[in-house]
Amino acid sequence: MRGKYLQKIEDTFVRKMKRKNFLLHFAHLIVSLQAKLRLIMEKKKYLFVALLFTMVQGVVFTSCGKEDNRVPPQPEPKVYFTLWNQCDALTELKAYVEDVTNPKSSNYISAEDRIATFDMDGTFIGELYPTYFEYNMLEYRALDDPSYKDIAPDDVREAAQNIRDFVRNGTALPSHFDMIHAKAAAKAYAGMTLAEFDTYVKKYAATPANGFKGMTYAESFYKPMLEVFDYLKDYGFTNYVVSGSDRFICRSLVESIGIDPNRVIGMDVCVSSNEQGENVGVDYTMGKNEYLIRTDSLIIKNLKTNKVRQISQEIGKMPVLSFGNSSGDEAMHNYCLSNPKYRTATFMLVADDNERDHADLEEGARREEKWRKNGYTVISMKNDFKTIYGYGVEKTDFVFE
Repeated sequence: MRGKYLQKIEDTFVRKMKRKNFLLHFAHLIVSLQAKLRLIMEKKKYLFVALLFTMVQGVVFTSCGKEDNRVPPQPEPKVYFTLWNQCDALTELKAYVEDVTNPKSSNYISAEDRIATFDMDGTFIGELYPTYFEYNMLEYRALDDPSYKDIAPDDVREAAQNIRDFVRNGTALPSHFDMIHAKAAAKAYAGMTLAEFDTYVKKYAATPANGFKGMTYAESFYKPMLEVFDYLKDYGFTNYVVSGSDRFICRSLVESIGIDPNRVIGMDVCVSSNEQGENVGVDYTMGKNEYLIRTDSLIIKNLKTNKVRQISQEIGKMPVLSFGNSSGDEAMHNYCLSNPKYRTATFMLVADDNERDHADLEEGARREEKWRKNGYTVISMKNDFKTIYGYGVEKTDFVFE
């Protein structure tokens, strides 16, 4: 009797297992088996029960493992440009990048030649608080820094006073002040080691940005433009900062956004060994225990065609993308557009937002007209950016002490 009953159960089990939805049927079979097993257990058939349960469990777990064809969850696609409004500039940038990174496109650019150059001040970091960061820092160094103001040379103090009169009283800066400032700045920080200068820059940058609430100078990046860096990096571009500001200032400021120091080009002063003295480099061998210091000798002010010269000498390749905001960047843009090998694109930011920034609207309008005539794509900070410095930052009046 018992043998026939078991044979019937096994025949039912095999038949059910062959069906497509065997797990569902098997579940029903288990329920049926449980009822029958309770009867068997009442008859003290413990050994048989143990063997039957072993058989059932083995089939269930083996079958479930074989039939678990669930697709693992896929990561969400990365979303770019969350801080931009829909605008022509963004459309043009994305269309350009998608074209030149598409291997099937006739405009395809291999990754090693995807060179993008960015000016710094006014292109992806503030310059209206109330003027360039390096101008503000020199003013502080020569006129307010208790460790230096009483020993600052007269020409350094004069340059710093020119900046103070400009930002506080609107007095026009002297002609060719970019060079006057560069030479004064070279003197103002001469003798500092590179580490000491880096510390000095970061300490000043940690102070509140004049004309804003909720932001230090170190935090004053145009947040939408940081998204451009991120986007281009993901598409295989190498981003270079090519600024008119001191190279070592730039390095200190952009370190926090992940730009390597060897991707930074800027105004340069000579550095030398601390023991070198008046000896020229070709006649002096630096010792193992010596270190580099800044000197008061200016090498180059990195503006206009000097930017092109530095790009050519340091990068060794022509850019295919270029971003700027002023006349100091036109030569760099034109150099990019003259690339004979690849499709190129250039973008100019216009400071046209006096609600969230301290923009001169008339100057912004003049620049926009000029950039469009020159064939550069215009980025409007007012119309294209959802935010400039971040949603927690507020524009305020300038405060001078």
